[in-house]
Amino acid sequence: MELRVETRASSHGAVASAHPASTAHPASTARRASTARRATAARRQGRERATQVARRIGTALRESRLAQGRTQADVAEEAGITQPYYSRVERGHEIGVTLEVLASCAAALDVRLAAFIEALPGASLPRDVEHLRRQALVISLATKGAWAAEPEAAVPGDGLRPRSIDVLLARAARREAAVVEVWDLLTDGGEAIRGLEAKVMATRERLGPGWRVEGLLLLRRTARNRQLVRELAPLIAARYPASSAGWLAALTNPDRPMPDAGGFAWSSVAGDRVIAARLG
Repeated sequence: MELRVETRASSHGAVASAHPASTAHPASTARRASTARRATAARRQGRERATQVARRIGTALRESRLAQGRTQADVAEEAGITQPYYSRVERGHEIGVTLEVLASCAAALDVRLAAFIEALPGASLPRDVEHLRRQALVISLATKGAWAAEPEAAVPGDGLRPRSIDVLLARAARREAAVVEVWDLLTDGGEAIRGLEAKVMATRERLGPGWRVEGLLLLRRTARNRQLVRELAPLIAARYPASSAGWLAALTNPDRPMPDAGGFAWSSVAGDRVIAARLG
């Protein structure tokens, strides 16, 4: 053991003392610092993910409640919680809410809670009935336009994040393919845009030269989604510049070519119509 000798003055003269020198190793200190940084990052990311999931669930509960014409007080009473607390859950402000409370709120509104929880970042969300209804609508319309439809078409992932295209449409005679993504709840506009673009790029790579591949974002026309689209209108118009009416015509008419850029359109709240969008 290394000893360090110190000399200090006293009333009796200089006094020497010896004690072990510090044995801390730089590598050990660096590991502890690295662990602390990772822990801080994990807590921050966990809070961000929890906030995102809370907003998804809150939005689902709110839209289900409004669709049924019910009040917050009515649903809160049935779920066994207070109206102010339920209001915070709907707004996504209660990331510490228990699963039991969420399940009670969902049961009061007959909502499939699991359909709004994203298990892995980048993974496709579980499909609920409303989502499937809109996929069926796209396929039905596209049949009129001589498109071959493939629902839940697989696209390459990283093994941990399975992804699929909601509906992949193709017209081999025209060498055209349309990647159609259906969104019920627009909780993150950037996520929707990035996800569609990534799937378009993957499809272009898979089909190879000679094919034209574009994307169509189909969004449920709820009051909340309309408000978000109004706020993001310049961004959406820049990313999806093609005529919405042109896309609808191409879907339903075999003689109309697919637009040469991405498009955006609405689906009705009931899921029985596709509606041209006006962003200007």
